[in-house]
Amino acid sequence: MVKVERSFPAPESLAEEAGKASGKYDKPDVIERLREDFHNKCYICEMKGLQDPNVEHLLPHKNGKYPERKFDWENLFWSCGHCNGIKKNSKYDEGILDCCKYDPEKYLRFRLKDGDVVIDVVNSGDNVQKRTALLVKEVFSKKNTGMRTYTSDERLRLLQREMNVLYKQLEKIHKNPDSKMTARTIRSLLRRESAFAAFKRCYVREHVNEYPKLQEYVK
Repeated sequence: MVKVERSFPAPESLAEEAGKASGKYDKPDVIERLREDFHNKCYICEMKGLQDPNVEHLLPHKNGKYPERKFDWENLFWSCGHCNGIKKNSKYDEGILDCCKYDPEKYLRFRLKDGDVVIDVVNSGDNVQKRTALLVKEVFSKKNTGMRTYTSDERLRLLQREMNVLYKQLEKIHKNPDSKMTARTIRSLLRRESAFAAFKRCYVREHVNEYPKLQEYVK
């Protein structure tokens, strides 16, 4: 999960649909703006190129119980169906970090350790941070159904593959520190718009002694 810059003003359809008895919050203008703002990447697991994306509510509207949330542009996020399904659990109802207002990298540490996802919080007394860390952990590991086992494993596999791409490029920069081509590749891999960026950026940030020149890419 990384910081996302939400565009303003809100899509025009939201105000129009909010005045209808059965208004829709996922009209084409909303879909297009969310897809662009979030770079067609799930804001929770960070998988890119979503084929079946969801318009997700950061704070649930509970089937209209909280109508002010349903059409609130700042409450709408771009997610994959897998992550949206896991987040619907009531334990997340009080909210997770809003990545459009706060930088998750300042509050969480994203690691791939021994083939598993580990998410640490900066402040163990902060419930929002802890809920967010648990959610990110669950979307890579929850296996309470056959389909969820598959979709969790697939995200973990893609994360491992992306990290391996980064590791190979870091090996190249070790061998040839002056390679501009390798530096450009690493810079692209570390952009917030890239897949699983939080994990890659955290790895480089935590290996500052090995990669001091790369720290400018993870600010």
